[in-house]
Amino acid sequence: MTVTHYSCLELLAQRPGLSNSELARGAFVTRQSMNVLLQALERDGQVARPAAARVGKVLPTQLTPLGRKRREQASQAVRAVEVRMLAGVTPEDQAGAARILRSMIRSLVGDGAGGNDGAEAGDSAPGQ
Repeated sequence: MTVTHYSCLELLAQRPGLSNSELARGAFVTRQSMNVLLQALERDGQVARPAAARVGKVLPTQLTPLGRKRREQASQAVRAVEVRMLAGVTPEDQAGAARILRSMIRSLVGDGAGGNDGAEAGDSAPGQ
């Protein structure tokens, strides 16, 4: 599972019904890249979208039970890595790292980095 794949599932778990554009912004990828991912996730049965938009062109995306299961499995793996990564790091250093990461995320969001496929950030800071 890629970071973008995980980000997409996590975003949909937090905010069901997001559009392709909203997911792309949240995962820091282009709309085109997110659309390709969503088509693959739909084929694999992890997300569902209506065949036609109710209003305009927006197709709200929902996790399926399989998508929720895959997100939960991935979240457990991510959490295990976080625990290992933060072992031995003081609470003060963890807070400082989280503060710096939030600042970096604000900078990315502020400059409209949603068009940069190379920046697949967007996950919350460790422990968030």
